[in-house]
Amino acid sequence: MYKFIARHSRRILRACCFFCVLLLLPVASTATPLSLEGKWYQAPADWGYTGQGLPDIARLTPVDAVSRTGGRFIFLADLNTGEAGTQVLDFKNSSVIGEFHHWVFDSSGHRVADAEGGIQSDADNPFLLRHGRELQLAPGHYRLVTELSSPFFLAYPQPYLDTLAHYRQAVKAGTGLVFLCLGILLGLGIYYAALALIRHSIVDGMYALFILGNLLYNGTALLVYPGLFGMHWFYLVSVPILFSNCAYAVFVMTLLDIRRDSHPRLYRIGVSVLGILGAFILLAGLMPNWSLELDRYGVGLFLLYGLVSGIVRAREGSLTARLYLVAIGAFFVLGSSAISLGSLHGVYVYYMEHLGLLAVTVEALLLALVVAQQFAQLRSEKEHALSQSRRNRKLAQTDALTGLPNRYALELALEQLPAQGSLTFIDLNGLKYYNDRFGHERGDELLCRFAAELHKRLPECACLHRLGGDEFAITCCEGDISRVEDRIAATVNVLHNGDFKFAGASFGSVRVAENPAKDDLMRMADERMYENKRSSRRLVPQPA
Repeated sequence: MYKFIARHSRRILRACCFFCVLLLLPVASTATPLSLEGKWYQAPADWGYTGQGLPDIARLTPVDAVSRTGGRFIFLADLNTGEAGTQVLDFKNSSVIGEFHHWVFDSSGHRVADAEGGIQSDADNPFLLRHGRELQLAPGHYRLVTELSSPFFLAYPQPYLDTLAHYRQAVKAGTGLVFLCLGILLGLGIYYAALALIRHSIVDGMYALFILGNLLYNGTALLVYPGLFGMHWFYLVSVPILFSNCAYAVFVMTLLDIRRDSHPRLYRIGVSVLGILGAFILLAGLMPNWSLELDRYGVGLFLLYGLVSGIVRAREGSLTARLYLVAIGAFFVLGSSAISLGSLHGVYVYYMEHLGLLAVTVEALLLALVVAQQFAQLRSEKEHALSQSRRNRKLAQTDALTGLPNRYALELALEQLPAQGSLTFIDLNGLKYYNDRFGHERGDELLCRFAAELHKRLPECACLHRLGGDEFAITCCEGDISRVEDRIAATVNVLHNGDFKFAGASFGSVRVAENPAKDDLMRMADERMYENKRSSRRLVPQPA
């Protein structure tokens, strides 16, 4: 599986990018809201507006758009409605807004509607995960005054007007995307945290922290926590990312095995990146309104470091690095857009935050392929080690000449032999005669012929062992001694009728029930074998 992924990594990356494009294409083709073109002004800290009549703009400073480092801003725009009905006033591009307040005045200067909200506001959101506010406006010309107050902005919020029916339908896609991606991240976060605890893995722990930071950030920025749980601490939008950036840098170094001794240059760069990201945390404490900007720089920094490190390690032949490049490649494309763009032209359904959430989710899913590859590799190594261990164990218990189990295997077999079982010792006579007369090759041939002939004649419940030299042993689970001894005699007859007419065998048997102790059992069988060797049961024809 992981080899297939490695071979087709570029195709997987293109497929992910294509999927992301498909998510955004319907937005531009179906959106019909009215984008409100107006003027932005920045208000001084001591300036106040109560919503009574149009504001005096003499003390306001004209600006092109809101500042990403926050402040108080006023937006003035004219709007016209052609038909009666409920309209919805919302912001495009971004949902990261501390507080907002809308005032709508008719052509006579009378206030006909007002609404408020924001992440820091306790006002209820009539639309889940949206800043949309309903307005009941008759056909005519109106003047909109919008006040924004926020510690910082992710992108440039732009007011727009839509019909209620179209708005309800249009926002479903973005809402569904939020819950889908957050659900995936929550599941993967728990998964990586569990892996970190089970495997004592730094790489899994760091990625779990990275996901946690993004869950806190995206859940707050996209109004999940404020709307569902009443959590209005605005800096959840920025502070968790400062720490998750550091976690990601450690994750890259650990995942790609970047160490001081093996990759000194990449290691020094990684340590420097961590130092810069740590400095960002301190700066954010001193300048809170810059915290999101520091997040943005930090994301760009670790993305660049991850991409360079992945390329270097992939060129060295690391399969993990190649798979990681697929994930970081998708993250780099989507994440770079999310941290650099200030607006999405013609797009109303999705915020810039949706793009960032999608980038993290796609990367987390693709990194699951890296984990799968690591598990597959560990399993392969484990199976190889187990196979090697079995092979070594088999070699340790096997006689090299005959291929039969050896003395060590016999001792293990005796420990498992049941009470009704039996042990038979065999002494193959004539081996010295053939060694001395015809050489050791002939003697080895005798041993192998005897072992092969006897092995194929024994019942399944019996097992033949070679103890060494001319000594053999048979264990029988059913204790059928007479049958075993008959098979020995039949084997000797085969040798007599063949090329080894001066070969013979002496044997002695004992039942486990007579003396269960392993050493005593072997001693008794050995004594009976030599006793039988001296008696008439000795199957040894003498050479002339």
